[in-house]
Amino acid sequence: MARRVGLSAKTVSRVLNGDGPVADDTRARVMAAVAELGFRPNLMARNMRAGTSDSAVGLVVPDMGNSFFGTVAGAVEAAVRRRGLTLLVGSSGESAEQEGAVIGSFLARQVAALLVVPAADADHSRLRREQDGGLPLVFLDRPAAGLAADSVLSANREGAERGTAHLIAHGHRRIAFVGDRPATLHTRRERHRGHLDALAAAGLPADPRLTVSAHDAPAAGEATLRLLRSPEPPTAVFAANNTASLGIVPALAAAGRRDVALVGFDDLPLAAVLEPGLTVVAQDATAVGTAAAELALARLDGDRSAARSRTVPVRLVPRGSGELPPAG
Repeated sequence: MARRVGLSAKTVSRVLNGDGPVADDTRARVMAAVAELGFRPNLMARNMRAGTSDSAVGLVVPDMGNSFFGTVAGAVEAAVRRRGLTLLVGSSGESAEQEGAVIGSFLARQVAALLVVPAADADHSRLRREQDGGLPLVFLDRPAAGLAADSVLSANREGAERGTAHLIAHGHRRIAFVGDRPATLHTRRERHRGHLDALAAAGLPADPRLTVSAHDAPAAGEATLRLLRSPEPPTAVFAANNTASLGIVPALAAAGRRDVALVGFDDLPLAAVLEPGLTVVAQDATAVGTAAAELALARLDGDRSAARSRTVPVRLVPRGSGELPPAG
């Protein structure tokens, strides 16, 4: 580049970095060469030399293929792009070790802000030094562990209570709960509490035999069918996340069990065109992502207030599966 315009590398650097006085005609020559050559400065190398933050924001999610996290990422990207920032996304695969590795790579790049959907059993106390140093940290969907930090969560407990109460209102008394694993996972724990709240409010016993865990779709479907073959089967199922719903819906269809009511937590693509349509407690993934980005940007703008937690409301969407009456 410097040879192309007949200038010193230092002068070209001043133009590209805007870090010193340069004559107008010199700036014009450099920028013309930039346009002609399609030159892109190495921001990472520049930032490492200068000790400054990158123009990127890092986002860590558990599963790239989950539609909820995909929508969250899209909302974060739209918000930070308006501020001239680029979004980098990495997956933890629900592994605390892999989450740490992805975070480490983002920190090495000196991202301007870090947003994390925590993996199960992860410890975030190791990020205290970065937080004290001014790095904006926001946790989505689940709160940080071992660290007081900004978070954006859905109304998990309230939503699960509403979904289970909906099944109770349609006559069901034995309602299975199919949740994620491990049972210590924040969203799983809160949704199970909401499920139990609804049973207690209706004066119904909580039968532990009706609570099962499954981390993937096939396991959720198989666990549900095992419950339905038991001596005292449930007449309805509350699926505590969209992955569970993705397993339960085809499993019930393959078994010809059109008599089992189902409410899922979190919506699914094409849920409305199923027969019957899938009744869900719908999260607002766009609102979750947007709120998280706004918190991070506020920190970038100098907000040094205490850690805040925002709760995004959920809504019940009746479509038919959750309105089926008990068989017999």
